[in-house]
Amino acid sequence: MARKITLDFLKTEAASGMVLGLAAVAALIVANSPLAPAYFGWLKSEHILQIGPLLLELTISEWIKEGLMAVFFLVVGLEIKYEILKGELSDPRKLALEIKYEILKGELSDPRKLATPVLAALGGMIAPALVYLAVSGLLNGPHGGWPIPLATDIAFALAVFAVAARGLPSSLRVFLLTLAIVDDLGAIALIAVLFSSGVDWVPLAWVAGLLAVGALFASRRRVAAPFWVLGFGLVWYLTVLAGLSTSLTAVAFALIVPVADRSDDRQSPLKEAMHDLHPYVAYLVLPLFAFAKAGVSFAGLSLEQAFAPLVLGIALGLFIGKQIGVFGFAWLASALKVGRRPTDATWLELYGVSLLCGVGFTMSLFVGILAFPGAIDSVEQVEVKLGVLAGSFLSAAVGAAVLVAATRRRKILAGAGTDTHAR
Repeated sequence: MARKITLDFLKTEAASGMVLGLAAVAALIVANSPLAPAYFGWLKSEHILQIGPLLLELTISEWIKEGLMAVFFLVVGLEIKYEILKGELSDPRKLALEIKYEILKGELSDPRKLATPVLAALGGMIAPALVYLAVSGLLNGPHGGWPIPLATDIAFALAVFAVAARGLPSSLRVFLLTLAIVDDLGAIALIAVLFSSGVDWVPLAWVAGLLAVGALFASRRRVAAPFWVLGFGLVWYLTVLAGLSTSLTAVAFALIVPVADRSDDRQSPLKEAMHDLHPYVAYLVLPLFAFAKAGVSFAGLSLEQAFAPLVLGIALGLFIGKQIGVFGFAWLASALKVGRRPTDATWLELYGVSLLCGVGFTMSLFVGILAFPGAIDSVEQVEVKLGVLAGSFLSAAVGAAVLVAATRRRKILAGAGTDTHAR
């Protein structure tokens, strides 16, 4: 069962990455075609949602950012909670015993192997920030964009990995997936700390009360699915009124969804929600977000803006900072004996995976909106898009090339009867 769940997740994420890529390309084509005025006009158009006394008026761009992305972060919260309580981060030794033969071959049975992706994720957040701040300091750029290159788009990264790393050890996938979980936690923490100013505390107090009541009811009795949907909608509405990022309360709502199986049908509400929502997030929410946010017009774009400090800081933070942080901390963990290299993987293969961690894309674009709020075609937003697209493309292209070379090298060494484990 564990093998099936893990492989299905990987396949869904990899396929989602392909759709994300197509959505981004479509956005760039439309934004640089005669349809550009209609495209940007659609994103800026305002639409009203009214249910009785509840009224919200947001632009399409805001509906996508605050509405659809809230569902994405709800699923992220559900997955993180499941991994901590029942999955790969709960009890590494117990997990290894359960699925050692099936898929992981004891990959997480040694705590040092779990420490490696955790420390690598930490390095993958520290180094990009330092690179961004260094570039910004040298070129007198805005310092507020340093959180943008810290995130990794796991769907895009896994899609590139699936294409370029066929035949490489499954331990590298586990490394990438575990790193992404920690990366998501870090991104959510940063959003909470950095982008929560100017909050209206009255609706936020109602949010806290609803979450507390929901947690109490969920712990004592079965809550029907319609009430979960209604509760999430109400929490979301109050969060928008409070002026807080809906990503935070979406994760908080996920934490009150029960993970234990129900007594009557032996099904977990949390796993059911993950199963039901994940395809919509993978194939609708994220591609639509990519289509709405990746579109940047190159008309009138000067070399000065293309190489602006904000663009270079983000691009180099993703491409240079991520690989240095992830690979450097993974190597350091191994050198200090607090971590171990993924089973059967070489350092070259791990370096290729480290490069893929620089594919920020959707998460970096989302953080960029929070860091530089304003119109979708403002100077800062255009530069954020250019930096994220450039850094993500470089990371994906070079990472894929390294993994393809590593795969060929492994085949050559295997044909010659040479041991590849120590290389």
